[in-house]
Amino acid sequence: MIIDIPKLAIRRQIVLTDIASAEAGLTADRPLVKIAVVVIVKNPFVGKPFVEDLSPLIEPSAELGAAIAKAAVAAMSGEPVESYGKGAVIGLAGEQEHGIALITTPFGDALRAGIGGGVAWISSFSKRAAPGATIDVPLAHKDALYVRSHYDGMSVHLPDAPLPDEIAILACFANRGRLNARLGGIDAAEIVGQDGLR
Repeated sequence: MIIDIPKLAIRRQIVLTDIASAEAGLTADRPLVKIAVVVIVKNPFVGKPFVEDLSPLIEPSAELGAAIAKAAVAAMSGEPVESYGKGAVIGLAGEQEHGIALITTPFGDALRAGIGGGVAWISSFSKRAAPGATIDVPLAHKDALYVRSHYDGMSVHLPDAPLPDEIAILACFANRGRLNARLGGIDAAEIVGQDGLR
């Protein structure tokens, strides 16, 4: 699926799939599938003096969130999305705030809707970095942050990105909690799903 957002100049997109079928010598009853969708866009604020209004990045972010969710659901091949996280890596000529502008509420709301809903806030991480960076995106259950079995993450390497005048926006998704999770807390089957916590 090719992502095309008219208000964003997209240079590359990457979809990564990581499937774990066993852990500590035990075969999983259901494999853990993790998906990362990365979209690398030109930063329109590079080379300009300080800009207070970041709406040129915020406005297209809902469409970006929806497109990333659609690509992730397709890559999941029928597996449900139970957890998610988001991130931004900003090229060294930009500000961290430029990346965050692309992953705020409009992006998050569209991402939730695109995977079929979610009540919990979306864990995130952002940083400035040179091309070839690796980012660790935190994952948590989409409906309840207190579901300890779904505290996880996905490491994503960005070859040739972001260039100094670019921003890499990404979201990661998983179909279940960690393999062999056994540290207590609320079970996913016990989620009330009203406050995003339990």
